[in-house]
Amino acid sequence: MTLVTEILFGAAAAFITASLVAVYRILRGPTMPDRVVAINVLGSNVVIVIALLAAAIGEPGALDIALVYALLNFLLSITISKFTVDRGEVL
Repeated sequence: MTLVTEILFGAAAAFITASLVAVYRILRGPTMPDRVVAINVLGSNVVIVIALLAAAIGEPGALDIALVYALLNFLLSITISKFTVDRGEVL
């Protein structure tokens, strides 16, 4: 493995570790906005990890997966926000 590959794998591991904080906030978030932001952060971290791993292993096809996942993450955030507003809670 080259130095660049090791750095990319290390960065991916750091984002995975940071995602654990978001999982905690999803499970223990005191309010719905906290949970919505944590879900968005978790989804963004997944996209970043997929992109880093794609660069590390040299698989450009995985970037398409990351792009689709990013779009789904955006739609999920919008849907949760709309559902929350419709229920009468304030975001």
